[in-house]
Amino acid sequence: MSGSKPDILWSPHHVDRYVICDSELSLYRIGSIGSAEAKAGTLPLSEETAATLLAINSDTPYMKCVAWYPKHEPECLLAVGQANGRVVLTSLGQSPNSKCKELMGKEFVPKHARQCNTLAWNPWDSNWLAAGLDKHRADFSVLIWDISSKYAPDISLPMEKIRLSSGDTDSGLVVTKPLYELGQNDACLSLCWLPRDQKLLLAGMHRNLAIFDLRNTSQKTFVNTKAIQGVTVDPHFHERVASFFEGQVAIWDLRKFEKPVLTLTEQPKPLTKVAWCPTRTGLLATLTRDSNVIRLYDMQHAPTPIGDETEPTIIERSVQPCSDNSVISSFAWHPSAQNRMVVVSPNRAMTDFTVFERISLAWGSTTSLMWACGRHLYECAEDGGQGGSAEKDRDIATKMRQRAQNGYGHDTAQVWRNHLLAGGDDPQLKSLWYTLHFMKQYTEDLEQKQQGSKQSLIYSGIKNIVRSSSGTTENRRCWRGSDRQTDVARYHSEERSLALQLCGWIGRGPEVDVEPFLKTLEQEGEWERAAAVALFNLDIRRAIQILNKGASSEKGDLNLNVVAMALSGYTDEKNSLWREMCSTLRLQLKKPYLCVMFAFLTSEPGAYDGVLYESSVAVRDRVAFACMFLSDTQLPRYIDKLTNEMKEAGNLEGILLTGLTKDGVDLMESYVDRTGDVQTASFCMLMGSPGEVVKDTRVQCWIENYRNLLDAWRFWHKRAEFDIHRSKLDPSSKPLAQVFVSCNFCGKSISYSCSAMPHQGRGFSQYGVSGSPTKSKVTSCPGCRKPLPRCALCLMNMGTPVSSCPGSGKTDEKVDLTRDKKLAQFNNWFTWCHNCRHGGHAGHMLSWFRDHSECPVSACTCKCMQLDTTGNLVPSDSS
Repeated sequence: MSGSKPDILWSPHHVDRYVICDSELSLYRIGSIGSAEAKAGTLPLSEETAATLLAINSDTPYMKCVAWYPKHEPECLLAVGQANGRVVLTSLGQSPNSKCKELMGKEFVPKHARQCNTLAWNPWDSNWLAAGLDKHRADFSVLIWDISSKYAPDISLPMEKIRLSSGDTDSGLVVTKPLYELGQNDACLSLCWLPRDQKLLLAGMHRNLAIFDLRNTSQKTFVNTKAIQGVTVDPHFHERVASFFEGQVAIWDLRKFEKPVLTLTEQPKPLTKVAWCPTRTGLLATLTRDSNVIRLYDMQHAPTPIGDETEPTIIERSVQPCSDNSVISSFAWHPSAQNRMVVVSPNRAMTDFTVFERISLAWGSTTSLMWACGRHLYECAEDGGQGGSAEKDRDIATKMRQRAQNGYGHDTAQVWRNHLLAGGDDPQLKSLWYTLHFMKQYTEDLEQKQQGSKQSLIYSGIKNIVRSSSGTTENRRCWRGSDRQTDVARYHSEERSLALQLCGWIGRGPEVDVEPFLKTLEQEGEWERAAAVALFNLDIRRAIQILNKGASSEKGDLNLNVVAMALSGYTDEKNSLWREMCSTLRLQLKKPYLCVMFAFLTSEPGAYDGVLYESSVAVRDRVAFACMFLSDTQLPRYIDKLTNEMKEAGNLEGILLTGLTKDGVDLMESYVDRTGDVQTASFCMLMGSPGEVVKDTRVQCWIENYRNLLDAWRFWHKRAEFDIHRSKLDPSSKPLAQVFVSCNFCGKSISYSCSAMPHQGRGFSQYGVSGSPTKSKVTSCPGCRKPLPRCALCLMNMGTPVSSCPGSGKTDEKVDLTRDKKLAQFNNWFTWCHNCRHGGHAGHMLSWFRDHSECPVSACTCKCMQLDTTGNLVPSDSS
């Protein structure tokens, strides 16, 4: 290697040592910077590692190639091929008392001097060393030496050929007779031993790749090719070999050695080195001349070639090990550290570099994230911690999965209970399901009263209800429990009463009574809200009573007594001190319902912005207040403005206003965009929506996405229940038959053909599936009258019931078939393997594969049940 660029060679038995070879051999030890000794030989390789120079050997001039002895003893034994064809054994740091001292300085001399191009130690019989030489017309180019052989001079050689190098007659012995001689009148440029057999040697000759079998040296297997340099065997797949010529790399499969299975993209410059990664399957690194990058070819995912012209695909990438963009002379993979290499530049500058894997990500159906990096597989799953904050921060997919397990959305009798199935902690869901509950409740009332014209108005929302309002009356009444007249105007109409019912303030029937609603709020501990509702209904005494009761409750707030005291001093005098102080101090109240109570008492008649635009107050309470105190001119404007706010924010409380209309779909779209909750959107839009709303492409998209989610979670039972629920609420969505049995000859559906023949009038019963042997059977296609296939086990034509098949007469089966009056018993269904096309009655097939793995048809070796990738999956919702 004199005058050539340096090469690097990693120790086969020391993970922290390597040799740099050019005009001399330099042994380095690599370690962390903290552990490296501070001396002149220490060189930084990276931010974490440094190399320490251990030894230098300059006793072997004219080096052309170097090979490291594969065994641990003797330590640091190297074979050096020289320009004159000699192979010299030398050492770095070898102890003088070593038991293999006699090997040091030993030389192996060919008959005719020419350059030694390559060396390869036999990894099994470590005494064998293969050397590849240039061509000579009277000599062999592949010589296999036995380093344990004794001095045996050939008498045909002149004495000057035997003379030791540098005239040092005490440095060792000269061996001139090789163990094997191969490749006559040819040149050898590269060598490697094949791991599948210790007697097989792969050689890159002048114009071919040849496999020599040392058990019969007269024969060889070869293939003509130009890619004869740098032959190397994949350490993870011993049948795969790489070689190169100029800028092109060829990948060979030794089992199909006629031509390369893959030819990599040709590089603009000649290649200097190719090497398989010893820690990563199928990763090949290549280096071109005067380049600052190393190209990597990942054949990890390459499929096995099917035909002669099929080439596997690869993933190609480039890495730049040196931060200063310096040219790379050579590189060597670390023998054990994953994807780690050391590169060396022409000026012997070294860099320790790790090739980072491309990370592939995959979302699991249960919101877990997995990614692969090298040999490691990582998973990031959502924390299943309990508690309010943890519940709120959970991913929406996790919430939907838990709700689906709880039967969320399927309670059509007590619709409001669905919010409890969702956890009961989301005020928007609570408002939504109470709204749908009231809509369903009052629709049923109108059905009983046979007022069909108003049924569709219920689901159209309060926005459309108040627009149709007519016959509004205005009155002024006294404060309840007082004779003092109030100047507050209240408005009444049938539509406004309906709106109050949908808001939940008043119950069913003609009576306008909020007392049941107040008692419900008291039971739930919503004292401030109950007091505000009582006050809005002009019952200030009831409001004070509720506040006092709330202050004295177990978890009550004593400040409520102070608020009650302030309320008791109410006066309608506009210039009173009470009104002035309440107008100023009400904004300091932290609880919104207490704030709007004083806003109502201190507002001018008809100007209730302090109540109507308090965003912390529930939408249904603000809408109910507006229906009571706003005129026919003010009310629609306020409802329209509030509706637009709800649609933009995607607030489910706005469904009360929009109803299940196109506006409702727009609002739900904003909600889904914000939260991703397609589950709630699907159930909501199916509740009482007219056909044109359900057929909206957005609604259909939500429904199909939710169905796909249930399938991904393996909630197949839940998905079937959802389909049944959907078909009840939307009969037009009932799916058509997707799978049917067709005749082999005419291709028509057998069951469809039967139902299309009214003179038979038996449907599925004509197949004898009811189990009675006296029933007529159809064993041929009703369309073309060709016979149906036979069952592989009972050999009866399909259509014959199981109970009448010979050999299947199990008493319990007969009892089941007699007891079960269904049209089609599963045991009689047609079933077959999609691979071998054999099959029969489902009951017989299941019984057979409980005890066997192969197809029941003789001479068929198909593993039918093992081919079914989903057959062994268990639904996650089965319990």
